[in-house]
Amino acid sequence: MNSLGEKLRNLRENQGLLLRQAAAFVEVDTAFLSKVERGEKKASRDQVIKLADFLNADKEQLLIFWLCDKIIATIDKDPLGELALNLALKKTTGRK
Repeated sequence: MNSLGEKLRNLRENQGLLLRQAAAFVEVDTAFLSKVERGEKKASRDQVIKLADFLNADKEQLLIFWLCDKIIATIDKDPLGELALNLALKKTTGRK
């Protein structure tokens, strides 16, 4: 799995659920959710939690995918992105 969108689509399709059913549950339009699954739009944290409920999926796992996608979107293609990520990891190491 490379992204939240791919994970969501696989979970939904493996359960035989339609995109419109998931969109209705989360109270978004089908086009928006389709774009989330394709990685063209970003879901909110609350939407990810609702989707986890709808798909009977692990909320924590989906939120990790969501955060990963947010981090990548922030640092991707920035020449200092990797350095900033490494600094952030050093600053957060050992926190619990």
